[in-house]
Amino acid sequence: MEDVALECRDLTKAFGGVPVLKGVSLTLAAGTVTALAGENGAGKSTMMKIASGQVRPDSGQVIVGGEELPYADPQAAHRRGVAIIPQELAPIMDMKVYENLFIGRELRTRAGLLDRRAMIRKAREILGVFDVDIDPQATMRRLPVGLRQLVEIAKSTSGGARVLLLDEPTSAISEREVERLYAVVRKLREQGVAMLYTTHKMEEIRALADRVVVLRDGGLVADRPIGDISDDEIVEAMIGRELQDFFPPLHPPGDEVALQVTGLHVAGFPEPLDLTVRRGEILGLAGLVGAGRTELLEAIFGVRKSTAGSITVAGKPIKRNNPAAAISAGMALVPEDRKGAGAVLSMSVLDNGSLPRLSSFTLGGWLRQRARAKKVGSVMESVKLRSRGLSQQVGTLSGGNQQKVVLARWLTGHVDVLLLDEPTRGVDVGARSEIYRIITELASSGMAVIMASSDMPEILSLSHRALVMREGTVAGELTREELDSPQVQDTIFRLAAGLTRTPTTTTATKEDGR
Repeated sequence: MEDVALECRDLTKAFGGVPVLKGVSLTLAAGTVTALAGENGAGKSTMMKIASGQVRPDSGQVIVGGEELPYADPQAAHRRGVAIIPQELAPIMDMKVYENLFIGRELRTRAGLLDRRAMIRKAREILGVFDVDIDPQATMRRLPVGLRQLVEIAKSTSGGARVLLLDEPTSAISEREVERLYAVVRKLREQGVAMLYTTHKMEEIRALADRVVVLRDGGLVADRPIGDISDDEIVEAMIGRELQDFFPPLHPPGDEVALQVTGLHVAGFPEPLDLTVRRGEILGLAGLVGAGRTELLEAIFGVRKSTAGSITVAGKPIKRNNPAAAISAGMALVPEDRKGAGAVLSMSVLDNGSLPRLSSFTLGGWLRQRARAKKVGSVMESVKLRSRGLSQQVGTLSGGNQQKVVLARWLTGHVDVLLLDEPTRGVDVGARSEIYRIITELASSGMAVIMASSDMPEILSLSHRALVMREGTVAGELTREELDSPQVQDTIFRLAAGLTRTPTTTTATKEDGR
């Protein structure tokens, strides 16, 4: 029988009378990784906070090493070897790496002074176990998020943690840092650490998990070994319905050209690009990280410099490098970085919803509050935004609802061309399905959509055509028929990796919808 490191028994919790956990039980075995999956609001974070002693359950028990954990006592949990790495890290940014590692358990000389040399030496040993090259004397602020995260993990495990709770650890780190994190998780598993790992990314579950536990609406709906459950079954358990309608059907695009880009020379690209998108068409942009997808969208919208070329929307030329001109012409951009460049998290849904077209809601320098609230309320209702109302702060919404706000606010005015950069990044599975519906409905209404995505199923299922980009060029174009072929993923990879070369200019050719 496996050595049980932590056990949760019949945990219940409600906030304001609303049940968040409904009698959930699970066990974490030493030397295993358990993936905790579920939509936003399913109860994952509450589960972790109870297990780490941060939140008091209404009923139930947490057993660590055979002993019951006192309610709401993080120090007791820590003493018994339970550590949590939250999604929002909280290191002391102006202190050095070694100081963060040893905070609260500093090494001292016989005279009682801080033994900085010993702590620096020991910090190198601790970090060396994880094969990461981090200078112990570097200030935490200078480290990228991924390395700060590894320092927090090293701090917990060097302090004796045998149970590690990781809450969405890859949500804010680069692909290179993700691979480094995977290596650390595997090493900790070899050392016998039990890990509970929350994620909404299927590739992470497959790469790391020994078991999958799925929560839905506060209840446990699946608890199975990774080898006994398919990706589709995991998703269906999360959303509570069959996957047949996960990707909505595509409607055939029209014949009229909505966007024409000719000879666009984006700063840093090796050669100019041409592309055409028709009304009702969704053009997918595929490629590896750094291929130039984001740069192309930003150049078309005017927030990234282009040095030559022409852009026309609905047959009318627009001034390059001028986002205001692009907006006036009926163009909209939903950026990749929702929190940094999309929504203003400290502002309300109403204020965010009116930002792109504020001038249309003003008269003589005064805001027309009633007209603004009516219009913003209407578009938020059209995307089925789940909020407490227009006054709710956007930062308190789930990732999927934040993305709906960023997308819907453009709909307060006319849009001919919608540019989407990673439209479902950081969005849970259920909300993804809703965003897919919004995208296809906007396209069917006559909007032209360009969608850059690293998610292969999105490209394959939502695109009428797809361009594969590589190092700032278009390495190939795939028709709808080609996107349906069994070999398409291999084809896309070969194009993205430079193993196959095709002409770099694409024109609009009439394709039927799926």
